[in-house]
Amino acid sequence: MKYIYAALLLYESGKEINEENIKKIMTAIGEEVDDGMVRSLVSSLSSIDIKEVLESATALPVAAPAAAPAAPAEEAKEEKPEEEKKEEKEEEEEALEGLGALFG
Repeated sequence: MKYIYAALLLYESGKEINEENIKKIMTAIGEEVDDGMVRSLVSSLSSIDIKEVLESATALPVAAPAAAPAAPAEEAKEEKPEEEKKEEKEEEEEALEGLGALFG
């Protein structure tokens, strides 16, 4: 991704997108340069009209924000039998014991 940003920076500043210029940018930001990646990027970009790609990317319609979710209707609370509450509590305690084994 950094290499693509370097190429876009060169494009925006009106500089030629070539291996030497990309390497200069990468070294200026303190990154180790992967020569193969630079060659591949320059080769790929040579057949692409960057201006056209950027214009088509910005011309895409922006999705309308999603409507706010409706307020949830109040649900009738059902009382759980005492036995189910105990089972849930036991399961929760077992799960916590298992987590304790992870830490010590």
